[in-house]
Amino acid sequence: MIDQITVQKIMDAAEITSVVQDFVSLKRRGANYLGLCPFHNEKTPSFTVSPAKGIFKCFGCGKAGNSVSFIMAHEQVSYPEALKYLAKKYNIHVEEKELTEEDIRINTERESMNIVNEAACKYFENILFNSDEGISIGLSYFKERGFNEQVIKEFRLGYSLEAKTTFTDWALKNGYKKEFLESTGLSIFKENYSFDRFAARVTFPILGISGQVVGFGARTLSADKKTAKYLNSPESIVYNKSKIVYGLFHAKHEIIKQEKCFLVEGYMDVISLFMSGIKNVVASSGTSLTEDQIRQIHRFTENITILYDSDLAGIKASIRAIDLILEQGLDVRIVLFPEGEDPDSYAKKYGSAKTIEYIEKNEKDFISFKANLLSDEAKNDPIKRSSLITDIVRSIAIINNSIKQSVYIQECSKILEIEQSVLYAEVSKIRRSKIDSIKKQEYRYAPPIKTTPSLPVLSEDIYFESQEKEIIRLLLLYGNNKIKIKDVKTDIEIEVSVAQFIINELRNEGLEFKNVINKKIFLFAEELLKDIEDINIDLFTQNSDPEISEVSANLCSSKYELSVIWEKRGAPLLKEEKKLPEILEDVFIKYKLKIVKELEIQVKNKLKLLKENDNENSLQTALIEFTKIKEYLKELSALQGRVIL
Repeated sequence: MIDQITVQKIMDAAEITSVVQDFVSLKRRGANYLGLCPFHNEKTPSFTVSPAKGIFKCFGCGKAGNSVSFIMAHEQVSYPEALKYLAKKYNIHVEEKELTEEDIRINTERESMNIVNEAACKYFENILFNSDEGISIGLSYFKERGFNEQVIKEFRLGYSLEAKTTFTDWALKNGYKKEFLESTGLSIFKENYSFDRFAARVTFPILGISGQVVGFGARTLSADKKTAKYLNSPESIVYNKSKIVYGLFHAKHEIIKQEKCFLVEGYMDVISLFMSGIKNVVASSGTSLTEDQIRQIHRFTENITILYDSDLAGIKASIRAIDLILEQGLDVRIVLFPEGEDPDSYAKKYGSAKTIEYIEKNEKDFISFKANLLSDEAKNDPIKRSSLITDIVRSIAIINNSIKQSVYIQECSKILEIEQSVLYAEVSKIRRSKIDSIKKQEYRYAPPIKTTPSLPVLSEDIYFESQEKEIIRLLLLYGNNKIKIKDVKTDIEIEVSVAQFIINELRNEGLEFKNVINKKIFLFAEELLKDIEDINIDLFTQNSDPEISEVSANLCSSKYELSVIWEKRGAPLLKEEKKLPEILEDVFIKYKLKIVKELEIQVKNKLKLLKENDNENSLQTALIEFTKIKEYLKELSALQGRVIL
């Protein structure tokens, strides 16, 4: 438990801009700062930080809060853990009791795995510097590779002893649980024995963006070709290699400062360049570059320069990374090192100044790079030349910025001696084809929906609980999503949010929720929209009114089941979000059908009474009402694909 005085000290010290800038590249916009939201994928910045108010707000996904809630959301930690993180950042002392067995038991699996990984990292560091085997084998290897002690300590490099169970025995003896040693992959347990995953290897801790140890890479020093050169921690809830960018924790501030990120292949390249003074350098963690990794980098810069060695086969295999980077809206340049050199060897041989000079002189945009790389093969072969041009044009077509696209088309025209008009036509053709493909895959199941016909009179006192709950659930979960609707009277198609659609449908019908809590939630959402606020789910699930928060949490966590109509239509099982127009149409049609059927029963009973009382005038009026109800039932049923006989 952290005392309130210390909590206040932390809150006072944790300036929101300083906290967020550790994770997001921010640019000043008037009194506020703007950047790419770390909580959802976006290419256009909508994440705003207000130093004056001490808050952040994303106008894309709706996340909002203060410094502590930012750390909680970003690092997926509890409130006390977020406070401890900020206390460490601002050198504020927090009294912590030693973890008991009970404390460890009640920690989340994620927190426990982070504790074990951190302990392992310290263990491997200690072995490297303070054991005979570590010094003679591990430390000497790093020094042979040209690493000094400062960079070894900065990257927290280590060594795991040759004895197969040394680390596992130490960890179990010190109270670290078998289940977490196994889930982190540090130890492997068989039926009758166990062993260390990284025995007889130098270790490279893999750090998350805030510096926590999430996994390890480990290199064997054995010459045995049957032994895998590198081993990595297995995938777990704390380590997903496709989302981790090696070195980003060390590089992020320099990336922001230089407005550029150098991307290399492996751990050694990162550490060598960092030691030589080039600190804005990262690697893709031993995997092919992924979209998630590019998004991580994009939070700090829009400029990536890929540094390749001279291995032609490796370059061709990695060339897809260029298109991935362009697709995420970043600018990409490429540097090819001389034959026999890679970033690691070049930096060690020539030092920082000459390495930077070489990079600056040899940086090429992707068109020049691809053209130079493939032109020798294509020079005298018209088929290969055509294929080369098509390959480059496909890359240009990925770029969404029309000015950048135009510049690249001009350059491509100049380098490949092709008319600009031909290139423009080809780019347009590729983009049209892509759009058509997306429409077929995504939108054929989400056509514009028509607002359903208005209810007849006399229906205001009829309601159904289940439909109310479903409408509220859709409002809370998807209120900010945009859908296309077509008004049945004007036939004009417009784009509105789900929240606007729901509110308009209910208000236009003069309907009100009869359930008190549902009504509270609906009115609160309506007020938010009046103030041009997003439907932020936290405002409902964390509401000060316990009834609103409880019902909202229950509705948003319930599993959605496909209705019979979906099965009849034979639609594929897409994510619910992809089917919103049809789902909304279906919900409102069913809601109105239930109301009108109930109204039909009421009018039938009324007709029966009027006939019995021989009230001719009232009977005629009631018959007209009944006819209108039957017509309305047919209209609604036709929309639903059924016929009322």
